[in-house]
Amino acid sequence: MEEQMTFWDHLDVLRGSIIRVLVAAAVMGIGVFFLKDRLFDLVLWPRDSDFPTYRLLGAEPFDLHLINTELTEQFMIHMKVSLVVGLMVASPYIIYILFKFISPALYDNERRASVRLVGAAYGMFMVGIVVNYFLIFPLTVRFLGTYSVSSEVETLLTLSSYVDTLLLMCLVFGIVFEIPVIAWLLARFGMLKASWMSQYRRHAIVAILVAAAIITPTADIMTLIVVSLPIWLLYEVSIWIVRFTNTNTKSEPCLEESESPSPSSPSSE
Repeated sequence: MEEQMTFWDHLDVLRGSIIRVLVAAAVMGIGVFFLKDRLFDLVLWPRDSDFPTYRLLGAEPFDLHLINTELTEQFMIHMKVSLVVGLMVASPYIIYILFKFISPALYDNERRASVRLVGAAYGMFMVGIVVNYFLIFPLTVRFLGTYSVSSEVETLLTLSSYVDTLLLMCLVFGIVFEIPVIAWLLARFGMLKASWMSQYRRHAIVAILVAAAIITPTADIMTLIVVSLPIWLLYEVSIWIVRFTNTNTKSEPCLEESESPSPSSPSSE
C-alpha cells in the first residue's frame, strides 16, 4: 500500500509540475520565435484584401498599411506574439500536467466528468479563436482600418494597435465560446434550467446584440449581425445541452456510498 504524501511532498510535486509547464511554454515560445516570417504572415494576413473571408463575402479591395512608432516596438511585439502562440501550442501538454497533478484527489466518476469538461472547454476555446481569426477580426479590421471622417485625414495604423486588438479579440471570443460548457456545468449542479433560458430568450438576444456592439464597435449593421449570429447559435445550442443535462440528471441514481476517492497521490513523474 502506498504511503500518504505529506504537505511538503505535495509542494514538491506541485513545484515539479510548474517547472515542466514553464519549460514547455518557454521551449515552444522560442521555437515559434525563430519562425518569424511564417508567424507574422499569419498574424498580418487579415489586413490583406486577399484574405479568404473578404473573397468569400465579395468585399471590395482595400489598402491597409501598418507603421512602427517606437524603437523597440517590433522586437517586443515579436516576443509577445511568440510567447502567446508558444503557450497555445504547448497548452495540451500543460493541461495534461495540471490535470495529472489534480486527478488523484478526485473520485473515479469526477475524474471522468473532469476529462470531458476540460476537453470540451479547451476545444470550444480554440474554436472561438479560429472563428475570431477568420470571421470577426477581419471584418473589424476592414471597417475600422478603412473608416475615415474626411479624405484629408490619413489612417496610420500602428503594428502595436493591430496585434493587441487581435490578441484581445481572440481571448474574448475564446471565452465567449465557453457559453455551452458553462451552461452544462451550471445545469449539472441544478443551477440552470432550459425552461428559464427559453423564457428569457428575447432578453438574451438583446444582451447578445449589446455585447456584439461592444466587442466590435462598428456602425456596420452587417458586421454586427455576423458577430451576433455565432453567439446566438451558442445560446441556442446551450439550451439544448441544458435540457439534455436536466433530463439525465433527474434519471441518474445517487452515488454509491461505497465509492471512495482514489488512494493514489500526485505522482512526481
